[in-house]
Parts: sequence; structure tokens; C-alpha cells
Amino acid sequence: MILDVEMAIEESLTEEQQELVESAAEMLYGLIHARYIITNRGLQAMYEKLTSASFGKCPRAFCSGQPALPIGRSDVPRNYTVQIFCPMCHDIFTPRSSRSASIDGAYFGTTFPHLFMLTFPECIPKKSSQYFVPRVFGFRIHKSSPYYADSALSSSQVKRRQKPLRRAKSKPIVL
Repeated sequence: MILDVEMAIEESLTEEQQELVESAAEMLYGLIHARYIITNRGLQAMYEKLTSASFGKCPRAFCSGQPALPIGRSDVPRNYTVQIFCPMCHDIFTPRSSRSASIDGAYFGTTFPHLFMLTFPECIPKKSSQYFVPRVFGFRIHKSSPYYADSALSSSQVKRRQKPLRRAKSKPIVL
């Protein structure tokens, strides 16, 4: 099993027990991996993988293909799959690789990319001076518009928005 030692026929496990042992061994290996990559040797190995963009690149246009790092959304196994973290925009994304869809995020942990950046400050990219400005017919949308409002509006705010605008009564113009 774990040591890859052949068991005697009398001691062999049932198929269900074998699957349980293999599942537990896989989880143990993954959690050991999460601890290894935050050691000095592990961080150095991950540095080499970052420089070759082994984990993919940030999909955002203004990050210009910034190499990304793996991150888990939880340190508890079997909650989330691995995501990629962009050091430039500080956001996480679902990796494009279908192989990554089956890797548990806890096998990388929530700490790794941040500790990596603190260990290798030369890998911290400069923030992009470019940012997206939404426009309608070439005009910027004003910050006070509903476009920027929170999606969770209170009921009083919704009622206020639904009231028709009151117009001031105009006086007739006398010529």
C-alpha cells in the first residue's frame, strides 16, 4: 500500500477497504504536499515552476499574461478544487486545465502564494497602471449611477428608485 509492500494473501483487503486505504493515502500525500511547498526547498521548487508558468497565466487582459500560482480556497480537504492566484491583480481564477479540476485546493492551502511572495519579493509584479473604464457611446458611466450600486439594495432604496420623478410645476411664460 503506502510502502508498496506486497501483503500476504491471508491479510489482503477487500476491494472496498483497498479503495478506502488508497483514498486516505492520497489525502495524506496531498496534505504533506501542502506543508512541503511552504518549506525552503518547496518554495525554491515552486519558484522554478512560477518562472516557467507551469500553473498557467492570469486570464485578465490588463495582467498581460502574468504567471499565476496555485491556491486553495480552504485548508480543509474535499471542499474546493485548486484555483490560480494572480500576484498582479490579487484575484483567484478557475484554472483552464481540466487536470486541475480534480486536484483538491487543500493540497496547496490558503497560505502558499502569499508566503511565496513574501519570500521572493522580486516576484511581486508592479501594479498595472491600466484599468478598465466602462463607457456608453464613449462617455464614462458616472460613479453615482445604478451601474455601480450594490446588487443587494435595501427595500427602501428599491422603492425610492421606483417612484416617478416629480417635476417642478412650470409657470406659463407671459410675453
